[in-house]
Amino acid sequence: MGLKVYVDGKLVEKQDAKISVFDHGLLYGDGVFEGIRSYNGLVFKLTEHIDRLYESAHTLMLKIPLSKKQLIKAVVDTLKVNRLKDAYIRLVITRGVGDLGLDPRKCPLPSIIIITDKITLYPKKLYDEGLRIITVPTVRNLPEALNPQIKSLNYLNNIMAKIEAINSGVEEAIMLDSMGFVAECTGDNLFIVKNRELCTPPQYVGTLRGITRDAVMDLAKKSRIAVRECVLTRHEVFNAEEAFLTGTAAELIPVVNVDGRQIGTGRPGKTTLSLLQGFRRVTRTDGIKYKV
Repeated sequence: MGLKVYVDGKLVEKQDAKISVFDHGLLYGDGVFEGIRSYNGLVFKLTEHIDRLYESAHTLMLKIPLSKKQLIKAVVDTLKVNRLKDAYIRLVITRGVGDLGLDPRKCPLPSIIIITDKITLYPKKLYDEGLRIITVPTVRNLPEALNPQIKSLNYLNNIMAKIEAINSGVEEAIMLDSMGFVAECTGDNLFIVKNRELCTPPQYVGTLRGITRDAVMDLAKKSRIAVRECVLTRHEVFNAEEAFLTGTAAELIPVVNVDGRQIGTGRPGKTTLSLLQGFRRVTRTDGIKYKV
């Protein structure tokens, strides 16, 4: 039996998981999504991911045709049918089928897609040795245009920055906001450590409210590590003692070089490694359990 995908209430074989070419998620990127992880039969922070999904959809005036409870059950059922204890979950809500115009009123029924599979964003070597990243020219979307708090299907802003990173021979890139302050990376939030304090850019400069970001901040507080949101320039990043990225797929990964500048000792730092170990522990305790 192959991988099954949830599409509008039905679990279908991977090769049969299809949407219409008239779906506005495809035509215009009109929709929202979440990336979620499960660890040993525990969906990490599933309630928080669902809440963020509904917030994104509400801003887009996109009515999800299931309740939160029903959607959580659909995610768990999809994991169970695929017998996955450790998985990456992609939950997608599209505006649905319409015509070739922009008008969302022409899309009477949104579509729900749930994909459960494996993911490896970075090789183990980079978690052990750290990432080299750069700052790219593409700036993060303005909140007044397409607010980065909305996790929409339109990811071209991030993809353009990702292409610039790849063309420069690195895996990830820092994106600045329109005023030149550090916002976030193409798919992850950024943290620095300086003077025994953990700092990360605030949401108002154009960052997504990362679920993993929040989990790491909570973990730092419980570990009595000072943590705050702070406006950062590249100067502060260059002169950090440590740096790391957080995200659902990446989890927590050290950064050792930014724009050719060595960060700290050039190796993953003590605070970073401590938080990484703590994060791996908390992923086994915080979430919704299921059995396969």
